Amino acid sequence: MLFWLLLHFMIAAAGTLLARRYALQRDLLDHPGERRSHQVATPRGGGIAIVVAVLVAIVALVLRDPSQRWLLGGFGVGLVLVAAVGMMDDHRPLPASLRLAVHALAGVVLAISVQMAAGNPWLSVFAFVLAVALTNIWNFMDGINGLAASQALLVALALAWVLGGTWGLLAGALAAACAGFLPFNFPRARIFLGDGGSGGIGFCLAGLGTVAAMTDRAAALWLLLPLSAFLVDAGLTLLMRLVQRERWWEAHTRHAYQAWARVVGHTRVTLAYASWTATTVAVMIVLGATPVSLALTLCVVTYLAASVGWWRLERMESHIKTIGGK
Repeated sequence: MLFWLLLHFMIAAAGTLLARRYALQRDLLDHPGERRSHQVATPRGGGIAIVVAVLVAIVALVLRDPSQRWLLGGFGVGLVLVAAVGMMDDHRPLPASLRLAVHALAGVVLAISVQMAAGNPWLSVFAFVLAVALTNIWNFMDGINGLAASQALLVALALAWVLGGTWGLLAGALAAACAGFLPFNFPRARIFLGDGGSGGIGFCLAGLGTVAAMTDRAAALWLLLPLSAFLVDAGLTLLMRLVQRERWWEAHTRHAYQAWARVVGHTRVTLAYASWTATTVAVMIVLGATPVSLALTLCVVTYLAASVGWWRLERMESHIKTIGGK
């Protein structure tokens, strides 16, 4: 197991170095602007190293456990679709409708493979919805140093604990790959994930979460806890923008984590979100064997608390400006 984790850590670390060199040569830089949270031009596209590491893991696991080849194959094809359209967008911006269409296609591929493996149409629908949702949520939430990769690492560790076996190894490979990328992205960002990386991570988590639901519905419910920080921030921000009739698909800096980062800096926010998610993972591990009713109660309490936190953080910056203007 240690060799497995170290292998995927090294693949991601070496791949990130190569991606950074490539981005600098091709001038693939994210420049500061009113819709961005960084202050200096920074290369993008480093997340493709995480995608490559996961694809290597998929090939190895198909050879190790041929009984999972169709589900792993669907997972891999969907991941390639999401990463490919994201990489193209990293090179030259694509229409949001095209990106979403490819994400939906990847979700369909995953749903078909789930249907073939489980024969459950409801799980297939769940796979499709989760794939499209998490692919875009991880893209939305990739806006400050280390946030998206560190959250993915923690959620992947939770998934590895829940799943075990072949799929636990895949979740471990994802966690190790995120750990290999993080030193290049936190606390100082020398490269960003890019759309291919952030979308690919979200799709991976959706696929692993679907397999968890196939294996144990109660475990899948517990997994809502580690996802709470991202689901609440992305969901409520999207709802707010829809209510205010903004162009929700365009880049912006309206998320609670972005408003907070402008006040206290990227590092504190990323560590605070990581502390929240690490705590929920610990709670899930300690209480995972308890009745489903407790999991549901804790999920409700956690999401209410996260929603209150989102509301306070989203208004923090304007409140500080008001005080400063007096």
